[in-house]
Amino acid sequence: MDIFLFASEQWILISVLLMLIYVFAFTERTKGGKPITVSEAVSLMNSDQAVLVDVRPSNEFQAGHIHGAMNIPHTKLTGRISELEKCRSKIVLLADQMGQHAGGAGRALTKEGYNVRRLSGGMTEWQGQKMPMVQGLKE
Repeated sequence: MDIFLFASEQWILISVLLMLIYVFAFTERTKGGKPITVSEAVSLMNSDQAVLVDVRPSNEFQAGHIHGAMNIPHTKLTGRISELEKCRSKIVLLADQMGQHAGGAGRALTKEGYNVRRLSGGMTEWQGQKMPMVQGLKE
């Protein structure tokens, strides 16, 4: 009951705290790259403005991936960033299974000066929208 009394007396402090938490979460989310929809991703790839990097493990990538994607697993990204140097002028579009690893990979690439976007919903969203996938290894 004391927490309700505190909340009623200190509603301004609690409001400020909640606002700061929201701002912190929003800024941390965008540091990993702005999330974009499947249709925006397709548009960027079709106009050759973006390169797609799939950060899932190789076995998941081989089971099914977006045509033209490079596979650089998130666990190996820091050692393989140099492979993206030729794509520095393009947007680096990151895809993972559901969005759990793309943020961390995006932060690493943003630190290196890349323009990063994340596929919102990852491959789960891609498949949910019945978008085409290919199988096999292409790195």
